[in-house]
Amino acid sequence: MKAIVIREFGPPEVMRLEEVPTPAPEAGEVLVEVRAVSVNRTLDLVVRSGAYAVPVKLPHVLGVDPSGVVAAVGPGVSERKPGDRVVTLQFVRPPAANSFPVILGLHVWGGYAQYVKVPVACTHPIPDGVDFPVATVVARHAPVAFSMLRDIAGLKSGDWVLVMGASGGLGCAGIQVAKYLGARVIAAAGADERVKAAVALGADAGINYRTQDLTGEAMRITEKRGVAVVFENIGDPDLFPKAFAALARGGRLITAGGHGGGTVPLDVKQLYLNQNTIIGSFGRIMPADVELGLRAAAEGRYRVLIDRILPLADAAKAHRLVDARSGTGKVILQPTSS
Repeated sequence: MKAIVIREFGPPEVMRLEEVPTPAPEAGEVLVEVRAVSVNRTLDLVVRSGAYAVPVKLPHVLGVDPSGVVAAVGPGVSERKPGDRVVTLQFVRPPAANSFPVILGLHVWGGYAQYVKVPVACTHPIPDGVDFPVATVVARHAPVAFSMLRDIAGLKSGDWVLVMGASGGLGCAGIQVAKYLGARVIAAAGADERVKAAVALGADAGINYRTQDLTGEAMRITEKRGVAVVFENIGDPDLFPKAFAALARGGRLITAGGHGGGTVPLDVKQLYLNQNTIIGSFGRIMPADVELGLRAAAEGRYRVLIDRILPLADAAKAHRLVDARSGTGKVILQPTSS
């Protein structure tokens, strides 16, 4: 099979299209013919550069969220059959106590390939009416947003939430999950067209945090009360303190990313005087939330923003596009034509 293989860390050009052996599914596994996989800033670009926070073994194949068609099943597998349309879930093995989960495309070879093998428990059927690129994006981000906002940050109906990076994959999911939970949403992004796209997903208000006063606008929109939750996945040293300052008393900032740098100033006086909370989490992916997101997408109630779809051979170009922040929505690689 063809796969994009990394044999050294560095710029996009270290990714090379190679012929490698097609994996054979073992007991409890399925082999998926990959039809779509998205390009993620942290789990793809940062990993490729060699700057990821945990060691990555080389040679490596990226791709945390492939979707496709079951090509073969291993011994003992009855839940799936060849021809089934499936998404894959990124946690190949859930975290044990005080440990990091085993993640597809990080700890094991991922979906930048024509085929990928995964445990059958890490697959979920795609409903009719949902194509592979949409299924990939929904399964990657919607369950994480549900987990972070509903279960960890405790977002409630009527709360205000400030969604940072609102036109990105996780930001788009955050907007729609927050609205599903009955919250009021401020979508914040770094360009007017991205703010407009995020508001079109259902946000109640939008802020361009590159040209407007993020804290001041958030306070104006909430009538000086501040937001109950900041949904953050950037970790930018300029933006993070402004988002944190928009929290109401008792508010929570939950974050799952640091591609903006990761080292940020913190107003500790606000932290304790306002009894705020900062939560770091990569969320939990629950099958029920994957089902909920995919069903909503099939019914037209959940939308994703896709900037473009490129062939697998253009992986380096895809990484450059994502790094340049030049588009709106996800960039998708298509290893095998639908």
